[in-house]
Amino acid sequence: MVLIDDQVRRSFPGLRVVELQIEGLRVVDAAPSLEEEKLKVASEVRSKYTLESLKEQPLVRKYRDFFWEVGVDPTKTRPASEALIRRILSGRSIPTVNTLVDAYNIASVRSGVPIAAFDADRIGGSIKMRFARAGESFLGIGMEKEMRLRGVEVVLDDGCEIIAVYPYRDAERTKVTLSTKNAVLLICGVPGVEDGVLEGAKEVCQGIVLAYCGGRVVG
Repeated sequence: MVLIDDQVRRSFPGLRVVELQIEGLRVVDAAPSLEEEKLKVASEVRSKYTLESLKEQPLVRKYRDFFWEVGVDPTKTRPASEALIRRILSGRSIPTVNTLVDAYNIASVRSGVPIAAFDADRIGGSIKMRFARAGESFLGIGMEKEMRLRGVEVVLDDGCEIIAVYPYRDAERTKVTLSTKNAVLLICGVPGVEDGVLEGAKEVCQGIVLAYCGGRVVG
């Protein structure tokens, strides 16, 4: 369970994170049936949104509002779910990374909720959500060098170091890969997003990850 620091709770009442732990995963580069699922999801998105209408969706606006609050410009760095939907609306496909990443990306698109994932065997201890300290360093997935945080960001800390800047970038050290057998997935809420939306996103995520990566849910 993610422990939310009291200062974060006071600043963002109603913020909630839903956790999904899966063990015994089998992650591979790609699967033809998963690629077909991406095409189906892309068709759903194009029938539902346009680039103009997307930014007015209530769920999208809630995540954008939270980004502004924590010092992230959502017009430049978009919430993961919005970024994926925009990618589809711009004529591109959901990226192929591996079957686990691709599966939870599909779940994020379908639910509209950002989803983070970590290799459970690389997490140092219990996950805590807190405010960053000014000057702390963070190396996100795909970053060539560490970034320095300003102290307004909300981060996830595993007792060793920051494993995510919440809810938009996960750390290189704990990312899921082809060797990942056990994973912790976080359904990332922000103030104003109802519990039912998060639980629904968890259900979608669980179903598609188990379908394409196997494993069993813990807890």
